[in-house]
Amino acid sequence: MRVEVSRTIGVMEKALPSRWREHLYGLTPERWKGLAGKSFWITGAGTGYGRSLTVALASAGARVFLTGRRVEKLKETLEEMRSLGISAGDCCMVPADITDVMEVTAACNEIGRLSASLNGLVNNAAIPARGELTGPLQDESVEYWERIMSTNLRAPWFLTREIFPHMRKAGGARVLFITSEAGWANTHGFGPYNVSKAGLNSLCASMAEEYAGSFPGLDVQMNALIPGEARTEMNRTSLESPYSIVSMALILLSHPEGGPNGKFFHRDGRSVEFCYSRPYERPLMQGGILA
Repeated sequence: MRVEVSRTIGVMEKALPSRWREHLYGLTPERWKGLAGKSFWITGAGTGYGRSLTVALASAGARVFLTGRRVEKLKETLEEMRSLGISAGDCCMVPADITDVMEVTAACNEIGRLSASLNGLVNNAAIPARGELTGPLQDESVEYWERIMSTNLRAPWFLTREIFPHMRKAGGARVLFITSEAGWANTHGFGPYNVSKAGLNSLCASMAEEYAGSFPGLDVQMNALIPGEARTEMNRTSLESPYSIVSMALILLSHPEGGPNGKFFHRDGRSVEFCYSRPYERPLMQGGILA
């Protein structure tokens, strides 16, 4: 059974990035100011949700480390910032293939060299099932299965584990796992992707529980966010802006001490259940702007 808790906060799904100074993506001025000077690492930062979150965090004055395989796409993200009147001076490209253990380790070392600590991480990079196969659980190659699992599941685990000591230096850890409705689904033709996102959900809840128990004095907030559908490289025909995820993501990344951990949220503010993880019933923000 899937349980949902209705929205209790104003989430801006239709916020125009060009008007960020006016709406602050629905955050209170205090929460917005609290992001300034903090450091975040985003994977898949060259396109889609990763790009929109990078731009939004930079607009709040945060320092963002951008990771992706394609340097030209990361450069496009920085250019989008500048086009919106946002300084990219504190943002840094850290190109890497997150399925390569050595490249992830090198990226962690680079971020450690460039920053005193890291406040948050967004595990966003993912790849889909191949659309040309109608029965991928029957016909998909072992090689592509391993590629999906390495990108969508193993990489978020290893990357979070490796950078966590650097987040401890910040006195807390904000980690978002960008999941999908597929993590609750059994849609025909998308089996490997469904499995990878169900695994990611379990990874989020399991890491949240384990790390909170291992570091009881540390403010650990590891949560999963369902972005819904929007215009990304996985879904080029959607009319929905990838900035639709920004408001809810920033609400979670800016949450003060004692916030949710091991919980699951939709971009519209709903909190949902996954296995033993019950919906989060406390308010995430007071005084939010309903739009």
